[in-house]
Amino acid sequence: MGSALSLSVTNPPSRQRKKAEEEGEEEDEDLLDSQERVEAIAKFPYVEFTGQDSITCPSCQGTGCIPTEQLNELVALIPYSDQRLRPQRTKLYVLLSVLLCLLLSGLVVFFLFPHSVLVEDDGIKVVQVWFDKRNSVVLLAITATLRIKNSNFYSVAVPSLTSQVQYMNTVVGSQQLSNLSSIQPRSDKLVNFTVKAELGGPFSYVYFFCSFPKVKVHNIVIFMRTVVKLSYIGHSTQSTLETYHYVDCSTNSTAAPGLLPLLSLPAAGGATRAQSKA
Repeated sequence: MGSALSLSVTNPPSRQRKKAEEEGEEEDEDLLDSQERVEAIAKFPYVEFTGQDSITCPSCQGTGCIPTEQLNELVALIPYSDQRLRPQRTKLYVLLSVLLCLLLSGLVVFFLFPHSVLVEDDGIKVVQVWFDKRNSVVLLAITATLRIKNSNFYSVAVPSLTSQVQYMNTVVGSQQLSNLSSIQPRSDKLVNFTVKAELGGPFSYVYFFCSFPKVKVHNIVIFMRTVVKLSYIGHSTQSTLETYHYVDCSTNSTAAPGLLPLLSLPAAGGATRAQSKA
């Protein structure tokens, strides 16, 4: 009796062991089957199905994954028909960009392109006359005015001005000035300058003509050639103005009273006739 019980107690563990062994064998077989399946899939090349013709992926080697060490060596190819290569409203954006560039270019050209700077003669304002009786010389101090019109959108500087006075095609006086003024954008400005002329020597007859009291009109014709240099935004140019003027050589004359102070009189030895007229 006792022996029968002992057999009944020891038999179930043996059966459990057998069952566990059988389950382990089945797991091993399943693992082998899965490995064989992976190897079989690895042997089958990765194929991208795009239609009737298929293309094998050489970089994936049939696994469907790119190796990590080749990430920086491979280039992805996107079909030309891919919608990502055809963003919407491309033509509209390109057209707007072109129009905007043209508008900005036109504005830059309009505001920065050099426009004309006009230099006009505004006449002679003051004439001072001195007579040197001993040498039969007439001394003139002629103050003229130029009107400079700046049509640009930036300031224009006047670095220098040179003027010559000629009588009978002979230079009788000249004057050169520097750093005169600056003309503001879209404005005009009057620039005054004075040239001293001396009529003597071969023109000593002018002294007798200008000082002869019985002659009522003592006008002589002088020729003035003025060169104005202009500078703006790194560009330099010059404007030449040539004008003829009638000058009364008998008395001092002022076209605009109070425009400029009178010049100092010459040294002793010269006779002066000063008589203002408007």
